[in-house]
Amino acid sequence: MVDYCIFFVTSHHQSKKSSMFKVQSSKFSDHSQSDLKVDDNATLRPPVGERLALLREELQREHLSAFIFPTSDPHNSEYTADHWKGREWISGFNGSAGTAVVTLQSAALWTDSRYFIAAAEQLKGTEYQLMKLKTDGTPTIAEWLGKELADMDDKEVAIDGMSSTANSIEELKTDLRQQGGITLRTNLDILQRIWTDRPAIPMKPIVLQSLEYTGEETPSKLARIRQALRKEHADGMLMASLDDIAWTLNLRGGDVHCNPVFVSFLLITTQAATLFVHEEKLTSEARACLTQCGIATAPYDTIKDALARYPEYNILADPDEVNYTLMQVIQAQVQDIVKKASPVPLLKAVKTEAEQQGFRRAMLRDGIAMTRFLCWLKPAVAAGGQTEISIDEKLTALRASQPLYQGLSFDTIAAYGPHGAIVHYEATPETDIPLRLEGLLLLDSGAQYLDGTTDITRTIALGPLTDEERRVYTLVLKGHIQLQLLKFPDGASGTQLDAVARKDLWHEGLNFLHGTGHGVGSYLNVHEGPHQIRMEYKPAPLHAGMTVTDEPGIYQEGKFGVRIENTLLIQPYKETAFGRFLQFETLTLCPIDKTPIITALLTPEEMQWLNDYHQKVYEQIAPHLDESERTWLRDATAPLET
Repeated sequence: MVDYCIFFVTSHHQSKKSSMFKVQSSKFSDHSQSDLKVDDNATLRPPVGERLALLREELQREHLSAFIFPTSDPHNSEYTADHWKGREWISGFNGSAGTAVVTLQSAALWTDSRYFIAAAEQLKGTEYQLMKLKTDGTPTIAEWLGKELADMDDKEVAIDGMSSTANSIEELKTDLRQQGGITLRTNLDILQRIWTDRPAIPMKPIVLQSLEYTGEETPSKLARIRQALRKEHADGMLMASLDDIAWTLNLRGGDVHCNPVFVSFLLITTQAATLFVHEEKLTSEARACLTQCGIATAPYDTIKDALARYPEYNILADPDEVNYTLMQVIQAQVQDIVKKASPVPLLKAVKTEAEQQGFRRAMLRDGIAMTRFLCWLKPAVAAGGQTEISIDEKLTALRASQPLYQGLSFDTIAAYGPHGAIVHYEATPETDIPLRLEGLLLLDSGAQYLDGTTDITRTIALGPLTDEERRVYTLVLKGHIQLQLLKFPDGASGTQLDAVARKDLWHEGLNFLHGTGHGVGSYLNVHEGPHQIRMEYKPAPLHAGMTVTDEPGIYQEGKFGVRIENTLLIQPYKETAFGRFLQFETLTLCPIDKTPIITALLTPEEMQWLNDYHQKVYEQIAPHLDESERTWLRDATAPLET
């Protein structure tokens, strides 16, 4: 799966981007869950122009020149509950990342290359100007506002301090000051006034995640967190990240589409812990577990009051996780704030043995569903009537028939032909196209199972291909294989590994702008950090027990796209006089299409890897198939020869 994007709204003019909103991007590698999906409520909403008019009335009433709408919530979530999709509401753009800015006379939307095509289409007919991130000539948000507000008497801009991190707002304030002394107000949630049918904060049940799947009880996790806090000389911490809270407490919810998390805060001190949540959401089993673990509960909206009474000398509050408003409350109360990264993501990233085994079981069931789908696909296309949406529905139904299935881990990307070049494409009734026995189908999908989360991409030749399609496919496959063959030192960062997946592409003058890999949660978020594999420097170390995807791709606009993705588990390799070395175990079990491959471009080592992988796929998947499916799989995984 792939990631990023930004939006702004002001009262007058617009300029460039501010450091706060460089890319309010998915924190991870490459995919999104709700990208470009038709909004069932869209027809009930007033047109974008009417929404902007309502906003501007409030801006004038508050003597504001502009308002900024990031893609975020009070928890710095990658994917947000509908209640916090204000950027989407004010702009009409529903990509997974971006920032909208509206002034009294203008409006602009910042997003990254994944959404240039989609955003341009969705903003058509509105006054929004599309700002293409990382493109020459694109201003920052602060620069744009500086120009737009140059002739304004009131140069005060606003943003909801509860829905942006402390660091992002501090950076934005600095950048705005440099643009003619623009000031920033943070105590106004303007959407409460103008979004009359705003969805409520979700109230899905919170359930216990069995020790069978987690492999570690909550008291043990809290003890490890407190040990990590002591190393930072911190007495406690405020945890805002929803997946970190779910992991720590061994609880799961359904408040965010495709992510089994629940809206909450967790406050940890030296001797106690309190979960701030809508308590009526807790099932009796979940409530009993919290009580047994000595964890108190309090209403979600009392977190400010609790922080104002925080009893310890100091607290760890990650300014890239904790929102600006809560950080201000902490600063007014606490003697010393340890402003460092939360220790929880790194603890969560290293999977227990139970979680590793759960991933293997989930990948097997997912592989069975994927294999049945691939066996069905070409005959169904030949029979006629299949479209991007219909094959998505077929694959979802096959996954749903598997034991422990809980839903999708992100909305499926079924992109045929030129749509494959749109990195985060998601078919809608307006864009849905029929499949034919020619060209490439890019299929990026995944599921949530009680014992694991899956994320897989396959690019499938439905029929005859061009020489360019075959060459690009083979080069992408080479990068995919080379990364999985790699051996590397314990503690290396993903940035140090990234070039291996790009080497053969770079040799041909080809490149992809998204990350090569991201961590995957254990029945949690499909994107998980802190580690990533990407060109941009990400210093988080890689250790045994971490999951990570391997998903290079190439996208030829207007023609086709190719991406091949497996989910991997980092394992020990060997220990030498030079230290511990690691290697990858491939968790994903599904054939890789051999028909587009130009075998002359593969090295003997790459050919051997592919044949060994396919043998593993056949041995594990075949016993669960019927005879016709086994026959298809036997051919799909037969050794490739020069």
